[in-house]
Amino acid sequence: MSIQSVRLPASEQIPGIMSELQTAAETLQEIGWGVSVFGSARLRPDSPYYQLSEAIGQRLAKAGLTVIAGGGPGIMEAANKGAFEAGGHSIGLNIELPRETHNNHYQTHSLYFNYFYSRKATFFMHSAAYVALPGGFGTLDELFEVLTLVQTRKVPSAPIVLVGVSFWSGLIDWIKSQLVTLGLIAPNDLNLFIVTDDVDEVMAHINKYCVECTARSDTAPALPE
Repeated sequence: MSIQSVRLPASEQIPGIMSELQTAAETLQEIGWGVSVFGSARLRPDSPYYQLSEAIGQRLAKAGLTVIAGGGPGIMEAANKGAFEAGGHSIGLNIELPRETHNNHYQTHSLYFNYFYSRKATFFMHSAAYVALPGGFGTLDELFEVLTLVQTRKVPSAPIVLVGVSFWSGLIDWIKSQLVTLGLIAPNDLNLFIVTDDVDEVMAHINKYCVECTARSDTAPALPE
């Protein structure tokens, strides 16, 4: 069966995308500002990155911030689990994929998506900060999307934290040696994010920007301009 024979035309997809975005906006409006956590579905609970993600989810919940994660296993599960078990709001943005056999069970609010388009837009709808742990193409896609949106001021300025110094160091070196050297980004664009392994540093950086977030729950979720 060809790709053309199974894909719906855009005119039939758009109403479904709009419905998913509307449902997400209504859910986020009720809950308030959150922190999006990105990371691999493939890392197991014995991974130190899983444990870091769980600790971050717990600390975010205790700080009164909603955790928004992809809803799948691995790093996403860990972030949801930390927030869920700490008694906080734990949102899962669930999407059915062949290699993700289940959604995790640590969600106080579950949203379901057929489209990556609407799912990814939801991450940026009502997030006051972003945390990226090790992951594959999907995580890199989400990370560079938020860097682009903040760089171009299509979303408000927000803390972006990369957790895993050894994991991210090669990418950061490449960004410096290629993107900065060739003038493809400005040197101060490196200030859009920090890289750390320290949960306390993660929270200090987020709290510095998000002290007023919990008082802004009446602000409506908004898509990137």
